[in-house]
Amino acid sequence: MTKIALITGASTGIGYALSKCFAADHHNLVLVARQEQKLKQVAEELQGQFDVSVKVIAADLARPESPQKIAEEIRRESLRIDYLVNNAGFGLGGKFAETDLTVELEMMQVNMVALVHLTKLFLPEMLAHGAGKILNVASTAAFQPGPLMAVYYATKAFVLSFTEAIANELSGTGVTVTALCPGPTRSEFQQRAHIQNTRLVKAKLLGFMTAEAVARIGYRGFMQGKRLVIPGLMNTIGVQSLRLAPRRVVTQVVRRLQES
Repeated sequence: MTKIALITGASTGIGYALSKCFAADHHNLVLVARQEQKLKQVAEELQGQFDVSVKVIAADLARPESPQKIAEEIRRESLRIDYLVNNAGFGLGGKFAETDLTVELEMMQVNMVALVHLTKLFLPEMLAHGAGKILNVASTAAFQPGPLMAVYYATKAFVLSFTEAIANELSGTGVTVTALCPGPTRSEFQQRAHIQNTRLVKAKLLGFMTAEAVARIGYRGFMQGKRLVIPGLMNTIGVQSLRLAPRRVVTQVVRRLQES
């Protein structure tokens, strides 16, 4: 039986690459993003290349009502979501005292609240069928404080904690929950977050993983039901080293990397 994956933030970056992974495995798709025209282009590409069904829903997850509207549209068409991929998210660089509060509240809405809301809406049906998978895209930023991106790092720490907690709750139900924690990835993220001139980006841009590589590793771990997936050996080593270093030192190192 063909399964259906709902993927947010599906028009670019990791979300787009994940959409291709699902389509290549012949899963039908419901793709969500803000830009309807871009979504339609992605849908046409995937339908033509992989012969799958693709439904697009243009929705801005910064608006609190969007998750409910997405769920209502899916239920009107009697679709059953087997895989939920909460990928949508964005960041913002700068000192917290100087950054735009409106943007940060929208970031919290997209990165955390919409993710929780969508999970709450689609998890009960998965439990009722005793099957389903949820992928929440966090970040290696989830493992330490992030001076000069304080709110973004905190949102990803929330995503990781939330994911690991409900993964434990759902043990034995047939439903798995996975946190994907990529490190720096080539995408539009840096430009939107205004961090393209930071030491981290300027020093490591050529060494960043591609969105396609992150998606392939994340998809494989997700299908295996892993609770945590950290793509790339260096990212895995980096996360493990954080557990040994003093918290104060870790925070200072991150501050240096985030400075222009």
